[in-house]
Amino acid sequence: MSVNKVILIGNVGKDPEVRYVDNNVAVANFPLATSERGYTTRSGVEVPERTEWHNIVMWRGLAETAEKYVRKGTQLYIEGRIRTRSYEVDGATRYITEIYADNMQLLGRRGDQPQTGMGDAPVTPSAAPSQPAAPKAPTFTTGDATDDLPF
Repeated sequence: MSVNKVILIGNVGKDPEVRYVDNNVAVANFPLATSERGYTTRSGVEVPERTEWHNIVMWRGLAETAEKYVRKGTQLYIEGRIRTRSYEVDGATRYITEIYADNMQLLGRRGDQPQTGMGDAPVTPSAAPSQPAAPKAPTFTTGDATDDLPF
């Protein structure tokens, strides 16, 4: 048995590029940044923050949702599979690693308070009693969860 599962929480690096291929099927591509905080070791050595960039690929309805709601700076939760492919440029073989997303949850924009939904105004403590609670951020999936795994 093998498992190819990736879970990322990060910020979108630029607005999704969405195109439509055969039979009007949507495909979205965008970079997602995940960061590890910097720290200082016990011996005093400073380790800087490290940011990894991931190429996200979404298909069909998930791509259409990204086109409507995802923008640069949006914080996302992504579940998917890692794929590596190659292509030729001027006779040289190039490789690219991509995350094919199966599930996406919008977590907000950078700087938003948690659970503010999709770009809603943050709820301030003084206004909270008179306003309803902020809606839970929606979760979107591809609908392809038809595997027969025993767990």
